[in-house]
Amino acid sequence: MTTHTLQTLEADIVYDVHGPLPTADGRPPLLMIAQPMDASGFTTLASYFPDRTVVTYDPRGLGRSRRKDGRIDHAPETQAQDVHALIEALGAGPVEMFASSGGGVTALALVAAYPGDVTTLVAHEPPLIPVLPDAAAAERARAGIRDVYEARGSNAGMAAFIAMTSWRGEFTDDYFAQPTPDPAQFGMPDQDDGSRDDPLLSDRSWAVSGYHPDVDRLAGAPTRIVIAVGEESADTFTWRTAVAAADLLGQKATVFPSHHGGFLGGDFGYAGQPAAFARKLRDVLDDN
Repeated sequence: MTTHTLQTLEADIVYDVHGPLPTADGRPPLLMIAQPMDASGFTTLASYFPDRTVVTYDPRGLGRSRRKDGRIDHAPETQAQDVHALIEALGAGPVEMFASSGGGVTALALVAAYPGDVTTLVAHEPPLIPVLPDAAAAERARAGIRDVYEARGSNAGMAAFIAMTSWRGEFTDDYFAQPTPDPAQFGMPDQDDGSRDDPLLSDRSWAVSGYHPDVDRLAGAPTRIVIAVGEESADTFTWRTAVAAADLLGQKATVFPSHHGGFLGGDFGYAGQPAAFARKLRDVLDDN
């Protein structure tokens, strides 16, 4: 693995290249992106592709990538510009892409803006509130996480986040009637470290979950787009957003093993099934 820094006017983007460039097999590089997770989350999944050149990166303002634009918010269009610049810097032509969670939102914005950058996109459970039939209720649930985080800190905010993302079905009155979850339910102490800058729990990434895909541009792009869901995620928030997005694109969501983080190893606390996940990803990428 080699690590590089792409310097732009607005950010210094750090990325890792696992394997040779040009690629040894003649296939495009496989770019793995997420949001707000950085490159470290793909260590296990990348290890299952020793025959491929895999590229991972830290989005601007996250992990090792330093912002120079003076902003603290995260927007998919801005992240898409960074990924476009990264693909150009690789000098290896269009890439194949696996995009997780908010990275899937970035990837859809990328394909809409730069349709020649990606040959195949696998977008796994992108959290796209506007595509839901209960979008207004989902926005209210999202705001509830922010409010708990602002009032009680990161552990309480994470407990509220887990409660929202594990809820099955639409956000009904029953959801909002629930008591605020106790962090102890999830093995976390009820302590507040005073920070309020978490990109997941604050409102800094609302532009990501508030993004509406440009269906016409996506339909007109040469990119093969696959919307994916985890089999254990059925009826949860990101499963529903993925299924709705797939429907907008005239397809059925492709089912992958495990859950929202099904590619993660045990070092992230909520391990998925990375070996089975990688096999499914390989099959999908090879199915052209």
